[in-house]
Amino acid sequence: MATITELKCAVRDTLESRGVLGQLKARIRAEVFSALDDQREPRPPLSHENLLINELIREYLEFNKYRYTASVLTAESGQAEVPLDRQFLADELKVTEDLSSKSVPLLYGLVSHFVNSNDNGEKVFLRGASLPAGTTGSHTVPGPDA
Repeated sequence: MATITELKCAVRDTLESRGVLGQLKARIRAEVFSALDDQREPRPPLSHENLLINELIREYLEFNKYRYTASVLTAESGQAEVPLDRQFLADELKVTEDLSSKSVPLLYGLVSHFVNSNDNGEKVFLRGASLPAGTTGSHTVPGPDA
């Protein structure tokens, strides 16, 4: 007859081998964050830019099998449980992909573009994005006159 410890190990091993244990842990973490989240303090509206950024990050996290982190991001950010369509993201970012780039997250391609395509050493000028109402402008990238 198996001891309690042996039974626990057998159940844990079985759940891990089926991929269920990670999903359960992720779901519990998301529910804990949701329960701890102060619902009295309203979240700022999710801007279009934040929606796209969150989806790029979610795609990256899921590709790298950081499922716990992805589930917490989804719960905390208020993103929909179902990810946006990749082609929609590419269209919104005005990105054209080839077959090889479709095998990795869009974020990899964007970073690769900026790391590898600017051979003359010049910096790329970034403009501050539109912020949701009620947020401070302290997180924007200053323009050339700043």
